[in-house]
Amino acid sequence: MLEILRKIVQEVNAAPDLDSVLDVIVRRVQRAIRTDVCSIYLFDPREERYVLMATQGLNKRSVGQASLSLSEGVVGLVGDRAEPINLENAAAHSSYTFIKGTGEEKFHAFLGVPIIHHRTLLGVLVVQQKAIRRFDENEEAFMVTMSAQLAGVIAHAEATGSIKKLSEHEKGESDRKFEGVSGCIGVAIGPAVVMTPLADLDGVPERKTEDIKEEITKFKKALASVRRDIKKVGRSLAKRLRSEERELFDVYIRMLDDNALAGEVIAQIKQGHWAQGALKNVIGEHVHQFSMMDDPYLRERATDIKDLGRRMLTCLQESGPALSEIDFPENAILVADELTPAMLGEVPADKLAGLLSVNGSGNSHAAILARSMGIPTVMGAVDLPYTRLEGLQVILDGYSGRVFINPSEDLAQCYRDIIREENEVNAGLEGLKELPAETTDGYRMPLWVNTGLVTDVARSLDRGAEGIGLYRTEIPFMIRDFFPSEYEQMITYRAQLEAFAPRPVTMRTLDIGGDKPLSYFPIDEDNPMLGWRGIRITRDHPEIFLVQIRAMLRAAEGLDNLRIMLPMVTNVQEVEDAKKLIARAVDELREEGHVVNQPLIGVMIEVPAAVYQARRFARRVDFISVGSNDLTQYLLAVDRNNPRVAGLYVSYHPAVLKALQYIAREAHKESVSVSICGEMAADPGGALLLMAMGYDVLSMNATNLPKIKFAIRGVSMGRAQDLLSRIIVMDDVDKIHMLLRKTLKDLGLGQLTRPTIPD
Repeated sequence: MLEILRKIVQEVNAAPDLDSVLDVIVRRVQRAIRTDVCSIYLFDPREERYVLMATQGLNKRSVGQASLSLSEGVVGLVGDRAEPINLENAAAHSSYTFIKGTGEEKFHAFLGVPIIHHRTLLGVLVVQQKAIRRFDENEEAFMVTMSAQLAGVIAHAEATGSIKKLSEHEKGESDRKFEGVSGCIGVAIGPAVVMTPLADLDGVPERKTEDIKEEITKFKKALASVRRDIKKVGRSLAKRLRSEERELFDVYIRMLDDNALAGEVIAQIKQGHWAQGALKNVIGEHVHQFSMMDDPYLRERATDIKDLGRRMLTCLQESGPALSEIDFPENAILVADELTPAMLGEVPADKLAGLLSVNGSGNSHAAILARSMGIPTVMGAVDLPYTRLEGLQVILDGYSGRVFINPSEDLAQCYRDIIREENEVNAGLEGLKELPAETTDGYRMPLWVNTGLVTDVARSLDRGAEGIGLYRTEIPFMIRDFFPSEYEQMITYRAQLEAFAPRPVTMRTLDIGGDKPLSYFPIDEDNPMLGWRGIRITRDHPEIFLVQIRAMLRAAEGLDNLRIMLPMVTNVQEVEDAKKLIARAVDELREEGHVVNQPLIGVMIEVPAAVYQARRFARRVDFISVGSNDLTQYLLAVDRNNPRVAGLYVSYHPAVLKALQYIAREAHKESVSVSICGEMAADPGGALLLMAMGYDVLSMNATNLPKIKFAIRGVSMGRAQDLLSRIIVMDDVDKIHMLLRKTLKDLGLGQLTRPTIPD
């Protein structure tokens, strides 16, 4: 059964559209179970009916015509219960409804299983048989497994089909909606520009070309380059390989012949496809054909073809323009399988209106950087057929995490009104720059910023930042191909320190690993979020740590506004070891003639183990800062980069709030200042709660700083403490959110809450 399942899933994955997907499923499942009928009923949410969309065994003319309401038939019962129903004689069941014209009256045995994707019911997969009997446990298990395997494929094929109609200007569905999670609040409207992942054939977007001759020339150059490389490798390995292994290189060369793969690619280019898209289509078809073969040797050839395709794609991508050289349209929505910090650093900010990522979540580092840049962002749109979006009009709703493709004029106007209201609110906040974040009863709350890019500096100062609570030193490492030298790091750090002097700048030591890998320092782990990251790496590599500390100290020479923060600490020994290395770097630089002072040293509390040692850490450091993003994910056991569980990542979870309150109390017992540099501080409601808990500094992205200042200036400390006392005893996250929104509106701060979004 496993081999049958593998083949079915493989064939389904290669099907070009939804109709083909459904046809493959019913034919293959009917054959696998050796039953008389296999059918698929898909749920139509607009009509609220189950529609027969494919069948093998019933009357084909009823496809697309036969349907059942939510409460009709055994199919409706399967959907309602969301569980399999196995009947030896379906006609005898009280829920049975006969659909005229299908021919199902002659079938008795019935097994239906729901097709569910991300808690959404897509339809019902049914098998039927003339005999009166129950399907056995193995058959039922196979159907359940098949349904689970195919749910995502059906959802993706359904979405892809509707997008294809839009891209081909056929009569398609406008306002096509996809769900993701908010990465950065705000709204953007504009054309999609799809970024192609390197050497990823599946990620190549569909584009038409107006210059067929140029695309053919590009492809032939890539072809010639791959031929040369393969011949070169073949010659260098000739003496070490057996004759049958050497023949593999000859097979590769023959595949690249003009009359083989290459000829097919050129033929597709002549039909108007750009070279990369034509290559993707041809390679995909050949891979599919070989993958379905029974002979193991021939099946393995699919891997060879895919390898050739990736080699040619790499050459085509290398010959194309760099990201920074692309002529972006105005108000571009950058779409990618996975946004990276490097992408954000290369795209022209004046042309960029929004960011849309298939993978990642609202608390991934790409989203955090997007917030620092103030770019509306949606992450984790996992069902989005992004390769088909090139050039299509997109509405990106960074408040709700929704994305609309081909929006109607009415919907577009609703969102244009929201953009106008946003601009009016932001314009009203500009006058706050020189004013303090002071409550109505005189409590002063320092507001600092989180930075990582050079461009963050001007934006932060322009919004009235009083210091840097978190400078992510890993960002300059992540956008390079090798470790920066001490001097290069010093120049980068000096720019931040100098711009903010004499205001404090808190530099977090290198925090790589986990969800922040370096291409030139690979870390291969099964569970990287619980693995070798943060201070664990720098303890094991003191040579990396010392170079960075020396660069920081040299950058602060004559300014003396540096604070050093240690990430991912879990025990006091890590802090002691790091402090010794910092003291050593200070002594070395003084011996070399530099005038450097011992900086303030602090730790980030971002794992549960550190929460309950907050007071012990406070005895050994100058300040404590809470990284609420990581702390939340570790407390709730929710990977913040996984969009499938993004709904479980909630900053206002009672456990998170109690942990935050506990940390502030413990730090203050040792008279040590405590700040927070997670995204919770950038939310108006969260900022009021943190202020009431006693946090001494709130650090956030520069974009949200004016809103937080406005919120603090509109409330008394007493009112904030009253709000905290009510919320800290609540156990329902939704009710906590509702109370925060109501309180902000009652305070006259309703404009800081999420606007009313069209549904």
